[in-house]
Amino acid sequence: MSSKKHVARVNIVGEEHAIRSDSPPEHTQAVAAYVDQTIRRIRGTAPVETHRVAILAAMQIADELFRARADATELLAGLRALSEDVRRLLPPAKRGTPASVEAVAEE
Repeated sequence: MSSKKHVARVNIVGEEHAIRSDSPPEHTQAVAAYVDQTIRRIRGTAPVETHRVAILAAMQIADELFRARADATELLAGLRALSEDVRRLLPPAKRGTPASVEAVAEE
């Protein structure tokens, strides 16, 4: 991310907000749209006070984050195991030192 601050105007549940962020305005607007959609979906299932809807939306989004992190950890473990399997199949001269899966995943 760049160190330049951007300001994005977003609308969440009918309230306009000016959000200052290092992220491009399009990213901030996409995040705000997702939050707005989540709040509206929860609000549509039951009449709940606004602050409770915000808490429920935050809990739902945090749950999605935790599940995505768990999936990423599982995928990374699978990649490590596959990498080791492939290394064992290579001729000794080609095996070299194992590259960090994290370094490859970051590229």
